[in-house]
Amino acid sequence: MLAVNGRLSNSDMEAHELTHEQPLDRTAGEPLLPAVARRLLDLVVAGTTIMLFSPLLIAVAIAIRIDSRGPALFRQRRVGYAEREFTIFKFRSMRSDADPGGHRDYVTALIKGREANGGKENLYKLAVDDRITPIGRWIRRWSLDELPQLFNVIAGDMSLVGPRPAIPYEVAEYPSWYLDRFAVKPGLTGLWQVSGRNERTYEEMVRLDIEYAERRSLLLDLSILARTPFTVLARRGAA
Repeated sequence: MLAVNGRLSNSDMEAHELTHEQPLDRTAGEPLLPAVARRLLDLVVAGTTIMLFSPLLIAVAIAIRIDSRGPALFRQRRVGYAEREFTIFKFRSMRSDADPGGHRDYVTALIKGREANGGKENLYKLAVDDRITPIGRWIRRWSLDELPQLFNVIAGDMSLVGPRPAIPYEVAEYPSWYLDRFAVKPGLTGLWQVSGRNERTYEEMVRLDIEYAERRSLLLDLSILARTPFTVLARRGAA
């Protein structure tokens, strides 16, 4: 459903229970001081984490290369702030010859409401996916496949906290109100990740992303960062 003359239609507002009539400004950014403080936080935390976890990063990369053919790193185009595309880095958890067609069809069905979210177990992952390698299944379980995104944070394409970066074929299916997710940079963790993650439906994820974009503050970021390790260790909503 498209917005009319820059305003959200009544059906769009009702769909995600918005109180504002205007969509978020997806290119305005935030005031200078909070923006500088957030960028410094991103650089310090991401840089420190890379140094501290460098032995683990190297060990995971070696394990992936031993486990299956192909590079240790997986690169994929994603959609970020203001709907600009960038290349995301992850540890490869699938066979290098894996066909993305099944996942594309599945996620498209999720967005259109034609598919259950993986039997209430996983939102983005297919219930049975033979493309995943043995090491890939393990690193996904502990979210280690996400660690290379720290380099995306250093590069400025992502922040420590923000919405999950979307794949272009997902965005092509979005109703207009979903696009408010792109009012902020995507994040390594976020409100969705610490609020149930894959236990949520796709629309619930989008609502949480928009809620974060509307409420964003350094205090909220610090709260989400503090909750993230417990979410990962508890494996709540993890694949």
